[in-house]
Amino acid sequence: MKIVIIGGAAAGMSAAAKARRLLKEGSVTIYERGEIISFGACGLPYYVGGFFDDSAKMVVRSVAQAKESGIEVFTGYQVLRINSAEKLLEVQNLQSGEIFHDSYDKLMIATGANAIMPPFKNNRLGNIFTLTKLEDGLGLKTAAAMESVQNVTVIGGGFIGIEVVETMIKLGKKVRIIERNERIFNRVFDERITALMQEELISHGVELTREESVSGFEGVDSVEAVVTDKGRYPTDLVVIATGFRPNTDFLEKSPVERLSNGAVIVNNSGETSVTDIYAAGDCATVPHIVKEEDVYIPLATGANKLGRVVGENMAGVEAYYPGSLGSACVKVMDYEAALTGISESDAVKMGVAYKTVFIKDKNHSEFYPGQEDLYIKLLYDATTGIILGGEVLGKDGAALRIDVISMAIKTKMTVKELGMMDFCYAPPFSKAWDALNVAGNVAK
Repeated sequence: MKIVIIGGAAAGMSAAAKARRLLKEGSVTIYERGEIISFGACGLPYYVGGFFDDSAKMVVRSVAQAKESGIEVFTGYQVLRINSAEKLLEVQNLQSGEIFHDSYDKLMIATGANAIMPPFKNNRLGNIFTLTKLEDGLGLKTAAAMESVQNVTVIGGGFIGIEVVETMIKLGKKVRIIERNERIFNRVFDERITALMQEELISHGVELTREESVSGFEGVDSVEAVVTDKGRYPTDLVVIATGFRPNTDFLEKSPVERLSNGAVIVNNSGETSVTDIYAAGDCATVPHIVKEEDVYIPLATGANKLGRVVGENMAGVEAYYPGSLGSACVKVMDYEAALTGISESDAVKMGVAYKTVFIKDKNHSEFYPGQEDLYIKLLYDATTGIILGGEVLGKDGAALRIDVISMAIKTKMTVKELGMMDFCYAPPFSKAWDALNVAGNVAK
C-alpha cells in the first residue's frame, strides 16, 4: 500500500500519523510546498501580540519527528497535477525546478487554503499583510514592533480580523476596523450580540468603520493610507482579513468535484468523487450535522478530526466522521463569544419552522465577586423543541458554555430537557439555575 498526502498541515499530518500507526506494510509520503509541517496557524495573532515569543510552539510535530515515526516527508515540493486514471502525480521540486512523476494507491488532498487578497489598488506596498502562514506572522510581528508603526488598519470584521485587533491594542497601537457590511460578524452572530461586541471594541479605543468598501492604498514604498468608497484613512500598517479560498487550483482539470469556491466535496469518510482520493482540512468541505449537506467551514477542529478519519480509511480501517456543527469561538477584548449549529438565516434557507429565545442572565452567583452578564440565544424547532443552534456572549469562561449547546444539538435535546439539565453548581461557577437552564425554561 502506497499512501501519498498532498499537504502537511493539520489534516494531512493527522491522516499521516494515523495511517502510519495502522499500516503494517506500505509507505506514507507527504509532499509539502512549504518548509514546515503540522503548523498551528491559530496561534499567529497571539504570537504577533507577544502572548508568547517562541514561534516553534506553533509547530506540533517537526519534519524530523515525522520521519522518525516512519513518514516520508518532502518539504519544498509542489504537486502540479493529478492523473487519477493512472494514479500518477506530477510533482515539482521548488528549489531545483525539477519535475517528476510519482504513483499512489491512496491519495489525500490536504492543501489548505490561502488568504483572500482582494484586487485593491497598490496592494503590494510594504506593511500590508495577511495572516495565515508562519512567514506572515514573522513579518507582521517585526513590522508591528517598529516605533514608526502607530496606526493600524484591519480590513475585515470576522474571526481573524477581531483577533488581530486585540493583538494590536495589546501592542499599544491605535486601531481602525474597516468592515464593508453594516456590522462585524455579519450574518454570523445575532445582531444583539454583535452590537455588544462593537460597543466593547469602541470602549477600548477601536475606531469602527462600517458599510465602507476599500478600493486601494496610497504610499511610496510602504502603505500610508487606506482609500475607501467614502474616505481616506492614514495608516502605518494594514492587515487584510477578508476570508479564505481553498488552495485547489491544481485540480482545475481533474474530475474531483468541488464547490463553487474550490473546496473539494467529501463524504463522511473523507472520500471525494474519485475512487481512492480523499480530502480534508481547509481545502475541503465537511458534512454538516443539522444542514445535512456539504459545507465549507475552515476550522482546525474539523480538519484534525476528518483528517484522522481519512488516515484510518486509507489504511483499510473503516471509519466515519459524524459531521460538523461549525462550533467556533472568539475573544473580543474582555468578551468571549461562541456559536454552534445553524443561524436564523440558515433556518430560513432550509425552510425550517423555528423559534428563538434570547436571554440576559449572570455567569455565577451574586454570593461570589466578579458576577458578569451572560447572553444566550437558542434556535430550536418550533414543533419538537429540538435545539438546532445557539450563541453565547459573556466573560470569564462564557465561551465554553457553547459546548453544552453543541452536545445538545448532537443528541437532539429539546429546550425543555435543557431547562432541567443537572449542571454543577457552586457560587464561583454558576447559579443554582444555570443560565443555560434559564434559556431552556424561557423557550416556549
